[in-house]
Amino acid sequence: MVVILTDNSLIPTCQVCQGCVLADHNGQPRWRGGKLDCGRVMSHCSDRTGHHYQCVMGFHVARIDLD
Repeated sequence: MVVILTDNSLIPTCQVCQGCVLADHNGQPRWRGGKLDCGRVMSHCSDRTGHHYQCVMGFHVARIDLD
């Protein structure tokens, strides 16, 4: 699952990325090789919890695996 992080909540990417020119044709963040293509890694977490990125628009994006 991919979400946008704010100070006090998680927002679905479809609410933010849909209007971004860097989003894919479905209005979702672009991923390539398991990494956010429209941002940079902020921190690496364990394989179980996911990764934290910052997109070029400044939003904090987290990919969380719910296994």
